[in-house]
Amino acid sequence: MTHNSGPHGYGGGWAGAPQWGGMAPVAPQPGVIPLRPLALGDILGGAFQTLRRHWKAVLGVVLAVQAFVLPVMALVVGIAVAAVHQHFDPVFDPPYGEDPASEHVVPLLVAGATVFALLLVIGMLGMAVICALCPAVLKEAVTGRPTRFRPMWRASLRRAPAVAGAVFLGALTAAAPMLVVLAVWVPLVAATDSRDGASLLLVLLPVLLLIAFPLSVWLNVRFSFASAAVVLENAGPLTALRRSAALVRGDGWRILGITLVGALLAGVVAWVIQLPFNLIGTFALIPAMITQPQDGGGPSGGLIAGIVAAALLAVVGAAVSQVFQIGFGQLVSGLLYVDQRIRREGLAEAILADLAPAPAPPPAAPPAPPAPPQ
Repeated sequence: MTHNSGPHGYGGGWAGAPQWGGMAPVAPQPGVIPLRPLALGDILGGAFQTLRRHWKAVLGVVLAVQAFVLPVMALVVGIAVAAVHQHFDPVFDPPYGEDPASEHVVPLLVAGATVFALLLVIGMLGMAVICALCPAVLKEAVTGRPTRFRPMWRASLRRAPAVAGAVFLGALTAAAPMLVVLAVWVPLVAATDSRDGASLLLVLLPVLLLIAFPLSVWLNVRFSFASAAVVLENAGPLTALRRSAALVRGDGWRILGITLVGALLAGVVAWVIQLPFNLIGTFALIPAMITQPQDGGGPSGGLIAGIVAAALLAVVGAAVSQVFQIGFGQLVSGLLYVDQRIRREGLAEAILADLAPAPAPPPAAPPAPPAPPQ
């Protein structure tokens, strides 16, 4: 992929910037953050302000993603169930004393693995659109520009494949230490014949995973800016991973700490958002449960309606809280990316230069006087 020219070889709006030459006593703030190195409060407050000012675009894109992803997932599951439904009874309800035949077990295993892989891919693509959305919204929020659904939707879809590639490669690299431990441990267990040896390996597994876990966390932090680099610098997946590693270098502990604080805060607020929906649904069930006949018959129409209403409220609450939790976490990561570029590459001056009005054209020269008559 080619990039526009600039001091760092990256293009796309915020790509090139002069070096940061000092911070004014009062930093300009055209959008949700002041254009200076950011503190924890600036980052968390900027994420909240972005969601508050641009919630329509964020919510619209997330709902559009869910409106596409959920039916496709349901269709995949439905097709798989219809294809292998005749094998369910022989496997899950075999004749007494008999084991299920392989001719019934194998199709279910193949169908299950296929469905799992397809759902994983569909879910990753849907998440990639959301991961591409947040930096696109953040770019407008930092500069104080408004956002609309259609431009944000187009920008998210355009960069979603590259974001998916960067997220997948970053996650795979971060999980590599844990996968290496399992790749070594499983053959050892399979080759061990003695019970004592198997017990020792079983005890050793958590220790090895505990040793590999910090390395996985470090790699995850190292590649945490990949989505922002893909969207804001028009970078490819591998370039975005290298770019993220360069920006994180030397500040990993600070970035990890702020990311954890943002994730904890997002989880608490998401729980608070979902709680009223769950409470209203629960209280709506109480009258129906009280009036339910005790004659041993089936559930009454009122109870069924109450259960449906409670389930719908729980689904709505979960969807709203998920939008906030995912969006807030991505915005915190995006603001950390902006902060690192302000500190290291003078992004603040580049933004101000981009927002400065174009110089007025010089006044037109007056017309020449007419020539005197001969």
